[in-house]
Amino acid sequence: MATIDLTKYRTKLSDYVDKYENVKLVRKDGILEMTLHTNGDSMRWSRHLHAQLEELFLNIGRDRENKVVIMTGTGSEFSGPIPDPTQNKLLHKKTHDEVVELGWEVKNLLMNLLNIDVPMISAINGPVLRHAELPILCDIVLASETASFKDSAHFIGGLVPGDGMHIVMPMLMGTNRGRYFLLTGQVITAREALNIGFVNEILPQDQVLDRAWSLARDILQQPELVRRYARTLLTEQLRRQMTELLSYGFSLEGLGMTYADST
Repeated sequence: MATIDLTKYRTKLSDYVDKYENVKLVRKDGILEMTLHTNGDSMRWSRHLHAQLEELFLNIGRDRENKVVIMTGTGSEFSGPIPDPTQNKLLHKKTHDEVVELGWEVKNLLMNLLNIDVPMISAINGPVLRHAELPILCDIVLASETASFKDSAHFIGGLVPGDGMHIVMPMLMGTNRGRYFLLTGQVITAREALNIGFVNEILPQDQVLDRAWSLARDILQQPELVRRYARTLLTEQLRRQMTELLSYGFSLEGLGMTYADST
């Protein structure tokens, strides 16, 4: 019986390595490093970037040559900027069709991230001012001494704190701490994040990425199915919570968007 070649149906790095203008991708020995950026400097969150990451996470998960994934940023911040609350309120007023499109993307963004079935390490180079759920959903979270965490774009920016923030933050921080964080715009320093279990290690900024690579090489010593099944098992509770509550959270966030100018 002739051997059937199935590799032609698989996603390859060459299919997507140069596709995303806000993400630099480099792979060595099966370790994929993804660096989020805007014009080579710290990542500035945008609607365009949101769409890129939704598809990128899908492609990373479909590429069987990715064995460990490192997520990092560049420049002085991991993500930003802090939006002006008044302008943010106006920018986020959406039509029905816009809310429907964004809601589809929101669901797939985080589910595609969690469906990547190899271990993920985040190397947080500085303050995470927008969408802190992305790096802390990684299995190992490393933070520079300059890192801090803030949800600047949701409740204090005039939005219901959906997008999975309502799931991730209370789960990782504890219910009361999570709600306080989301409702007040609290800034959590790297040291505080370590104390509450938000991050696993704090390092000098110039050592964070090297430490991520060292851990990634250690992880590669395990057999492939051990790596993949460990990731699957250790993210199962998060996926269940996302399946149950993510769409509900965005539904309320989207409803709030349609009345963004009301008080």
